[in-house]
Amino acid sequence: MNDDTILEFQNVSKVFPGVKALSDVSFRIQRGTIHGLCGENGAGKSTLMKILSGVYPHGTYDGRIIYNGQELKLHGGAIRQAAEQGIAIVYQELTLIPNMTVGENVFLGREPVERGAINWDRLYSDTQLILKRYGLDLHPQDVVKDLGVGKMQMTEIAKALSEDAKVLILDEPTSALSEIEINKLMDILRTLKSLGMTCIYITHKMSEFFEITDTITVLRDGKVVTTQPTKDITPEKLVSYMVGREMKERFPKSNRRPGEVILEVKDLHAVRGEREVLKGVSFDLRRGEILGIAGLMGSGRTELVMTLFGEFARITRGSVLVEGREVRITDSHSAMEHGISLVPEDRKRHGLVLGQSILNNISLPNLDRFAGFMRINRNAEVKESLRMMKELAIKAPNLYVPAESLSGGNQQKVVIAKWLMSKPKILIMDDPTRGVDVGAKYEIYKLMNDLAENGIAIIMISSELEEVLGMSDRVLVMWQGKSNGLLPIQEATQESIMHRAAGLM
Repeated sequence: MNDDTILEFQNVSKVFPGVKALSDVSFRIQRGTIHGLCGENGAGKSTLMKILSGVYPHGTYDGRIIYNGQELKLHGGAIRQAAEQGIAIVYQELTLIPNMTVGENVFLGREPVERGAINWDRLYSDTQLILKRYGLDLHPQDVVKDLGVGKMQMTEIAKALSEDAKVLILDEPTSALSEIEINKLMDILRTLKSLGMTCIYITHKMSEFFEITDTITVLRDGKVVTTQPTKDITPEKLVSYMVGREMKERFPKSNRRPGEVILEVKDLHAVRGEREVLKGVSFDLRRGEILGIAGLMGSGRTELVMTLFGEFARITRGSVLVEGREVRITDSHSAMEHGISLVPEDRKRHGLVLGQSILNNISLPNLDRFAGFMRINRNAEVKESLRMMKELAIKAPNLYVPAESLSGGNQQKVVIAKWLMSKPKILIMDDPTRGVDVGAKYEIYKLMNDLAENGIAIIMISSELEEVLGMSDRVLVMWQGKSNGLLPIQEATQESIMHRAAGLM
């Protein structure tokens, strides 16, 4: 290991019952660089980082990790040991305590104590020093639950940096951030790099690798495919390394031909509690069409579709028409009666019962289809669920494995399957490829095209403008709870969408 290498993985292997998660993984990470780690879900990225951060201690894997010239051997209390060694990880799912302040979260479990009591002045002054040093736009006494997701992410980073981290692992840090928040995070990472910090960066967003990383290591099926300087790799080549085949196009071609209008929303206003969340939304949706909804975080995109599904806000003005008839949607059950289904933004919280089987997850909202006198027709339930599993190519040993054991892409397919079983006329998909690897994204895109070609009308929210432009027939732009333009795809560009999303048009 040379003087510039801070970390070296040497033939690291990890086996779980029946699965070899890592196989002879070897590569180096240079000090003071941002090193991208990419691969499809199940490639071994998370397993490798759990070894590095102490979740899987020394002795539970084969091979060696050399850190600062010494073999890293983390034993009992391994996660705590890793932090003491200067290795910190910021997970995709934030681990903050909402009712505590930023300072309390940063020093949780390590509060400065004098004469048997916490020295609050020192806790907050030490927090302020960390925030100032790394350019984190926070106040130590801010309560976490009052912060936006971007500032919560900054709090997690401050917490990691408070332990004098030398290696910072970021796992999908931008999955829930707005464009402005992502740009701020990129600035923070550049600051950390200038101060000599080494970062390991994991994301499913290809553009971020090329914006922020110096080097990229690609894993596939638990093995290293390549480690190269980012400047020597093209996006197309990176995708082919990840999936093991050339992908000439990110978005599959479609033969869909949108038909008559199936949904009309006219001047929709809605309130949640005392707050007006929709302030005048109008659009129409055609049978067999994919309508993309774009907008900045807080523009009202999710509030709109959740309200149309009857599960968020109370409509106070305007109308919703399905197939030319005005309908009143008060809850998800009435939405489904009118042929509307929703694939939610957060599949783990709102789309799945993770501990339950694929079978139970798919059939859960559709049990009335299998209900007989005093009992469920289990044979019909299994037959129909198996059909959905095959149609959507859900990769799993059988219907009875728990949903939590699946990759992100296959979990998303289970969510889609359960709503397709309800035979919707209108399928709402809120960020359908969030946290999904590039190969699984392509499969979901093909599925969406197939559904639209078969006459299902799709509303798709996406935080990625490329996805909106690549998959939509038209684009509805939201701004401050209002619709601010319905653009044919021929007229939609990133610039025209962003101008409308920012209220400049």
